[in-house]
Amino acid sequence: MAYQIIIADDHPLFRAALRQAVNQAVEDVAIHEVDTIAALQDAVESNSDLDLVLLDLKMPGAHGFSGLAFMRGQYPGLPVVMVSGSEELPVIRKALDYGASGFIPKSSSLPAITSAIQVVLNGEIWLPDDVKSKVAQMESAPTDFSEKLATLTPQQFRVLGMLTEGMLNKQIAYDLDVSEATVKAHITALFRKLGVRNRTQAVIAVQQLEVDNPGSSDLA
Repeated sequence: MAYQIIIADDHPLFRAALRQAVNQAVEDVAIHEVDTIAALQDAVESNSDLDLVLLDLKMPGAHGFSGLAFMRGQYPGLPVVMVSGSEELPVIRKALDYGASGFIPKSSSLPAITSAIQVVLNGEIWLPDDVKSKVAQMESAPTDFSEKLATLTPQQFRVLGMLTEGMLNKQIAYDLDVSEATVKAHITALFRKLGVRNRTQAVIAVQQLEVDNPGSSDLA
């Protein structure tokens, strides 16, 4: 049976590089490409036999590690490997703490990316050789909020992403093609699950999952 792998990255050129690595890593594979968190959710929900997700750290619709935390909570059996332009040790440590099965810097060679994919498909964790021991010695990041985030439904997560972008209920309802009453119900439910009382608290909570490395944001 063919492997089913999702490449989630909003940079077409890097999606092409990842596709090349996937094709070298496994012979029989079906590759699905997406460029937003919403499209990733749709792809996961419509494919029940997925084997791996290669997830760009900076994706439209997610804030920092929120996409990873959500994926690990909703689909715990599906390995997710973070791909990022950042190579900062704290970023790699956080990715592991939030449930990533590996971390691939975008500066990695094609053979290294190919090897990473093979290792994770075999059920192991992959990190660049030069950071393994350093990351292992680092203190784990708190994951309390990420665990709450993982309890959201896909639609609630989409609404949360829109809230953090400053969208009004009317705009959210239009984009999701639902009523404003439905949006309000989603907001009420996600506030309860996240333990917050209003939009401001929700946005501040999500910011906990931002990457503390603004200098690498263009490459992440």
